[in-house]
Amino acid sequence: MELGLIRSLMDKKFYDEHRGARCPDRLFSKDVRKIKQAIDKAMQQYERSVTPDEIEALFVSGNPTMTTAQKGAYSSLFAQVKKEQPMGSDIAQDVLSKLFQQVIGEDIANIGFDYVNGVQNNLEPLRNIIESYGDDFTPNLNIEWDDIDIETLLNKNDLESQWTFNIPTLCRKVEGVNAGHLIEIGARPNTGKTSFHASIIAGPNGFARQGASCIVLCNEEGAHRVGARYLTAASGMTMHEVKADPKKAHERYEPVRKNIKLRDATGKDMAWVESVCKTYKPDIVVLDMGDKFARTAGFARQDEALKANAVYARMIAKQHGCAIFYMSQLSAEAEGKTTSVNQSMMEGSRTGKAAEADLMILIAKDNVTEGQEEESTARYLNCVKNKLTGWHGHVMCNLDYRTARYEV
Repeated sequence: MELGLIRSLMDKKFYDEHRGARCPDRLFSKDVRKIKQAIDKAMQQYERSVTPDEIEALFVSGNPTMTTAQKGAYSSLFAQVKKEQPMGSDIAQDVLSKLFQQVIGEDIANIGFDYVNGVQNNLEPLRNIIESYGDDFTPNLNIEWDDIDIETLLNKNDLESQWTFNIPTLCRKVEGVNAGHLIEIGARPNTGKTSFHASIIAGPNGFARQGASCIVLCNEEGAHRVGARYLTAASGMTMHEVKADPKKAHERYEPVRKNIKLRDATGKDMAWVESVCKTYKPDIVVLDMGDKFARTAGFARQDEALKANAVYARMIAKQHGCAIFYMSQLSAEAEGKTTSVNQSMMEGSRTGKAAEADLMILIAKDNVTEGQEEESTARYLNCVKNKLTGWHGHVMCNLDYRTARYEV
């Protein structure tokens, strides 16, 4: 371990970032310590990176009184150093931190005997030990600051959506989504959440038809039931019509299907979702249901686990360049409400999940009244949070439940 660190310290940038000059000699064994001292002198004198051969030459010339045996021993030690690969900055930082902790621990242990024996009762020596090494646990920062010139800001701030909603009333107000966005969709059971993402992805002018690579991960309904919604949304045909004319259905479905991957993700967690995104690099990801990817172990309350789950989903969207649709239930408080639903009605987390969303749309429907034979197809899309365009309000559309299409 120490030879790898010595090899890394020969690099000027590494040496400066990790405060090589302030590494105590006690971090290294007796013989390696002398090589470290030679590196310190070389860095001070030449102010550039040095090779193991250069350090060996400087070391030998600086120690003319070495015996033949000592020269042989150091020659063997330098041969080992030359075989070492420089450490990565992150690993080196961990190694240095542990070595510094050991040194501090030894110093504190030594002075601790004085406190125990009553020889020392002033805390100043202890404070000095901690302060003397405190800055050496972290490397010097070399931050590459973000570019905030006009051209960059115009390019980075999503003035135009990459993927636009195919529901005209919604598109006029929100337009669409981009990579890095977390979109939370909430509704009461049997309102049309699954049909919503099937419609905006596979329906006419949906994300898949726009060329987006879409992944749908479902853990609520079975994959084949969800897949059937995508088939009907893409073809505009009911399942009975598909069965009657599969050739026609295939012609309409195939151009969409090639851009959609669907998987039953029951029992999977958000770490698995990240692996999927890292491997397949989708443009659009649907988590249906988002909350069921949460892991509750280690959390005192459910809302804390769900907030952490949403934070993780948002991180995945940003780091892996995709837009994530996080489907969620609304609490019983939202039952019967059409345009007065709000963020606090998200089930299991009144504020935590909502805080992470770039866009939140809550879907509502009219109550079935006494004597009414069929449920109304009207759907209210309530935009209750919108960091994309700033618009808040609701738009109307209709759900054709036979084809899973949201239409105006």
